[in-house]
Amino acid sequence: MPHHDRPVPRGRLRRTMPLAGFTARAAGGRLIAGLRQRAGHDGAVERFHERTAVHYAELLGHSKGALMKAGQVLSMVDASALGNGGFAPYQKALARLQTDAPPMPATLVRSLLHDELGSAVHLFAEFDDEPVAAASVGQVHRAALCDGRTVAVKIQYPGVAQAIRDDLANTELLATFLRFATAASGMVFDIRGMAAEVAARITEEVDYRHEAAMITEFSDLYRGHPYIRIPEVIPEASSDRVLTMTYLDGMNWAAAKHADQDLKNTWAEVIFRFLNGNSRHANLAQADPHPGNYRFNPDGTVGFLDFGCVQTVTEERRWLFWAVVRAGIEERLDDCRELMIQMGLVSAESPLSSDDMRRLVSDMTHEITQPQPVTYTPEHMARSLRGFFGDDDFLPAAHMTVTPEFVFLPRIGIAFSHIATGLQATLPTRAIIDDLDGVAEPTTELGKLHHSWVRERGLLCGLDHHDQP
Repeated sequence: MPHHDRPVPRGRLRRTMPLAGFTARAAGGRLIAGLRQRAGHDGAVERFHERTAVHYAELLGHSKGALMKAGQVLSMVDASALGNGGFAPYQKALARLQTDAPPMPATLVRSLLHDELGSAVHLFAEFDDEPVAAASVGQVHRAALCDGRTVAVKIQYPGVAQAIRDDLANTELLATFLRFATAASGMVFDIRGMAAEVAARITEEVDYRHEAAMITEFSDLYRGHPYIRIPEVIPEASSDRVLTMTYLDGMNWAAAKHADQDLKNTWAEVIFRFLNGNSRHANLAQADPHPGNYRFNPDGTVGFLDFGCVQTVTEERRWLFWAVVRAGIEERLDDCRELMIQMGLVSAESPLSSDDMRRLVSDMTHEITQPQPVTYTPEHMARSLRGFFGDDDFLPAAHMTVTPEFVFLPRIGIAFSHIATGLQATLPTRAIIDDLDGVAEPTTELGKLHHSWVRERGLLCGLDHHDQP
C-alpha cells in the first residue's frame, strides 16, 4: 500500500512504537557515528544527523495529529543561530512539515466531501483534486462555487481526531520526540511543559466549527483593513470536518523570501502589527504563526490563514503580560518583578537577582531597546531564543513557573523573529511597539494607515479606539 494511502495510525501502542523504535535505533546509530568519527571518518556525526532528520520528519508527517504539529512548532526554533549546529538538519527537515505533508488520494477526498456535505457538494462548480497544502490535521484544495467565488476547502484527515485523543492520553509520546530532537541543539527546554502546550492547542484544530467561528471573529475585526486580509467562511459548504472559505491569493513563503527588500520589510511590519495588535487589544492570539500560514502580495498586503489554534486570554492576564513587556522596555526592573509575581511567573521568594532580572529583560526586549531600526539576523534570533530558553550559563526557567499565557505569547515573538530573519527585514521596532501601546503617534506609513482605519471604523461603529486591534 502506498504510504499516502495508509490510514492515520490509531491507539497509544501503535502510535508510540514506531517513534520509540526509531528513537532507540537512532541512539545506537549516533553512538556508532561518534566512534567512526573518532576513528578518522570526518563528518560521520554530521551525516548521521542529516539522515536521521529526514527519516524523523517522514515519520512525523505520516503520523499526523499532535506528533506532526510538534515538528512544525519545533521547526521554527532555529537552534543553529545559537552557534550550535547540531539541530540545524532537524530544523531544515521539519520545516517541510509546514507545507509539504503526504496528501490523501483524490478518491478519498471526494468520498469525504460527499459524506460531510451531502447535497451541498453541488455548491462546487469546480474542485481541484490536487491539494494546494497538506498539513497536520487536514489538507486544502482550491475550488470554485457556482456563484463564481474561488474558495479554499480544508478537509480533515479521517482518523486524525481519534489519533489526537490518543496523543493527549499519552504525554510521553510527545515528550519522547521533543527530548530526542532538542538534545541535538544543546538548548534547555521544559520538555513536558512544551508537550502539554502543543497537545492543548492541537485539540482545537480538530474542531472545524471552532475554527470557522475564529475566522469569522478575525474577519469581522479586520473588515476593510488597508493591508491585513482575512478569508470569509462559507457556512453552507462547511461541516465538522470540512471548512470552506474564500481563497486568498498571494506568494507563498518560499517565493516571498526572494522579493525586493523594501517589499519584504513591508510584509514583516504587517505581520508584526497583526501578531502584536491582536493580543494587545483584542485578547486574541493566533497560536500557530508559522510562515506557511501567510500569503504575500506585491501591493504589500498579507493574507492570514489557519485560525484553528487561537488563544483567548482574560483582560487581566492580557494587561499583566504586556505590562511586563512595557516595564522591561523602560528598564523598570522592580516593576517587572512585581508584575511577574502577580502573573504567577515567579514567587516573592524567587532567587532571581537584580542582575538576573536585567539579563532576562534585556534578552527578551533587545529588538525594541537596541539602536533603531533593527535588521533581523540569525544573531538576533539567537538572543531572542536565549531570552526565553536561557543557555548553559543562565537558566531563567529554573526559577520561574510557566503560566499558560507565558508558554504561548512568547512563542509569537519567537515565530516573528524566525519570519523577519527569513525576510532579512529591517524595522523601526521600537516606534511600532510605542504606537501599538498608545504611548506615541505612528511614524511609519503602515502605522498611519492603521490608525486612520481605526478612527474611521470607530466613528462608523461607535467604538472606542481600544476596541480595535
